[in-house]
Amino acid sequence: MNRFARIITALAFAAFAGGATASDDYIRDYAARVKAADWKAMETLTVTLDEHSFDPSQLRFKAGKAYKLQLKNIGKKDHYFTAEKFFRAVAWRKVMVDKQGEMKAPYFTAFEPLKNGGQIDLYFVPVTQGSYEVICTIDDHKQQGMSGTLVIE
Repeated sequence: MNRFARIITALAFAAFAGGATASDDYIRDYAARVKAADWKAMETLTVTLDEHSFDPSQLRFKAGKAYKLQLKNIGKKDHYFTAEKFFRAVAWRKVMVDKQGEMKAPYFTAFEPLKNGGQIDLYFVPVTQGSYEVICTIDDHKQQGMSGTLVIE
């Protein structure tokens, strides 16, 4: 399986993992919120993933504003960017993989930018204010410091 097919398969699994009850708590009017957002004024933020950190480890978002969050894995290992509660607190426009394809879904549970330069771009509008944990769920990466905070103000 080529790299692009592996990435799309992983994204599809991440999009719908979590069971039927998990779908009850996502932003149901996401399409209207995405349509209403000013995508020309979109703010782009980048998080690099490395052994064993997110940089920056804390991000702040303003509710109602359009964002593009670039996840870039510069490490020699695969890493997850898992923030399921945050991912359900935003209205999703799309996810792009290395500008080769995009995925659309009402919510996601995790993303895995592959080692040695993998990149995933997330397009969303923050909705539900709060502070949300982000972690890498691979092996002991969280215990080694691969965690952070995402805040919606």
